Amino acid sequence: MVRSEQLTTPVDAVVARMRALDAALPARDGVAVFNRVYLAVTEEIDRRLDAGRFPDPRAAAALDVRFAERYLAAVDAAAADRRPPACWRPLFQLRRHPGVRPLQFALAGINAHIGHDLALAVVDACRTLGCEPAELEDEFDRVGDLLVSLEERIREELMPGPDLLQIADPLTHLLGSWSLERARDATWAAARALWALRHCADVAEEFTEGLDAAVGFAGRMLLTPLAD
Repeated sequence: MVRSEQLTTPVDAVVARMRALDAALPARDGVAVFNRVYLAVTEEIDRRLDAGRFPDPRAAAALDVRFAERYLAAVDAAAADRRPPACWRPLFQLRRHPGVRPLQFALAGINAHIGHDLALAVVDACRTLGCEPAELEDEFDRVGDLLVSLEERIREELMPGPDLLQIADPLTHLLGSWSLERARDATWAAARALWALRHCADVAEEFTEGLDAAVGFAGRMLLTPLAD
């Protein structure tokens, strides 16, 4: 039996923190671009929680908060000149690069957060709730569905227009190599593996470091500068 922990951060507090970041960061900043995307997702989850649209609202809130805390911890680390996880470093390092398009920033942030943070957040939420990953699968799928629908929207909104076709061609090729659906499937498998390894600290740490590095490598590819 897993001992449950107290969830002390409400979803509203996470939303407030992201809104504060949105107000403080320059609009073109790469972290700001991703933050706007993630804020929209978190606000929608909050609305659905308030409307009673999650079968298990406590589980959904726990997963949402633990998930958001991973991103906010990376923001805090970068602000304090500490190294964020490898998956986030490309975004923080290239956040002001003029040759990286807004769509690249948005998807690089989604890649880091889904590919790495979500797997760890599932384990965090299981510890919070004292449950197994299988008991969070419905909430995981609902959050994933929201992200997939949002990814389609941001691709439409942030893809360069006809006047930037010289950029759009390589951008389309670059971003076509990454899929949120595939990333989400891999994340669920990683979360289950990490849960199975929870009593093998050394192996779990090695697995987590490998996941972090692999997701960071994909993020760096997504952020390949396409214009000077």
